[in-house]
Amino acid sequence: MKFTQLLLLSGLAQLDSSALAQAAQVTPWAPPGISSAQFESHAAFDPGNGDLYFVRSSPKFEGWRIFVSRCGAGGWSDPLPPVFAGDGVEADPWFTSDGRSLYFISTRSTDGVKRKDLDIWRVDRADDGRWGTPVRMPEPVNSAGQEWFPRLAADGWLYFGSNRPGGLGKTDIWRARMDAQRLWTIHNLGPAINTAGDEYEPLISPDGSWMIVMADGGLHKTRRNAAEWDARVKLPAQINVNGSEIGAAFSPSGRSLLFSRDTKGPLSGEFFIWRIGGEEAWPPACPVTVSELHP
Repeated sequence: MKFTQLLLLSGLAQLDSSALAQAAQVTPWAPPGISSAQFESHAAFDPGNGDLYFVRSSPKFEGWRIFVSRCGAGGWSDPLPPVFAGDGVEADPWFTSDGRSLYFISTRSTDGVKRKDLDIWRVDRADDGRWGTPVRMPEPVNSAGQEWFPRLAADGWLYFGSNRPGGLGKTDIWRARMDAQRLWTIHNLGPAINTAGDEYEPLISPDGSWMIVMADGGLHKTRRNAAEWDARVKLPAQINVNGSEIGAAFSPSGRSLLFSRDTKGPLSGEFFIWRIGGEEAWPPACPVTVSELHP
């Protein structure tokens, strides 16, 4: 049996450091029309129509804005701001599995007042496919500090980063969930995940068994232990080349991880794919060829 088959059968959450290093097959992903001299990151594919939402910023990773591109006969369309774009910096788009909601962070104006801190917002889609008006998540999900990278797990916990008071360091990973009385519970993930430094981005695997954490020094992995998480482990050097690795996104199967890295070159921010469980046809090819439609 091939190693990649064993990898899938044993469960990615059980991988130790040596197995992770063996599995770290990382290749660039540079789709024409998306990759540019700017910094592209935080990709999110629309589950309904395959549109690609992503963040584009300056080569110095400043001025974040969300863009969307559609796959057509000629490839990816010119990226444009989504219809729900606001007047602040915006980043970290993420779709629910049904494609009906998208979470993101923004400094957009609230009640006519321009905000300085990044908050978590959600925008929902109507039955006709049109996006509604974005809604700012309530306190205590948001705070007077910065919130980052909202990701909703299948068990209902909303994971995110925040530098709010009460954490263990500069920025920590937190999670929030609404109870039957529509009251929010907030929980810090504790010292297994959080340190005196910065932990920004939590990404739960599709099966909920493990999590990628972007922290000081790049991407880390932790596995679920009952209701909590084991101590995080830094991913191998094939993935963490220079500590700038950000914006991770799983394929629907969990067998691939797409992330961005500052290459310090002409293309300052490039996408890379980690093939965790062997080759798969993801990210989707664009344009789709006849052979791909009828293999």
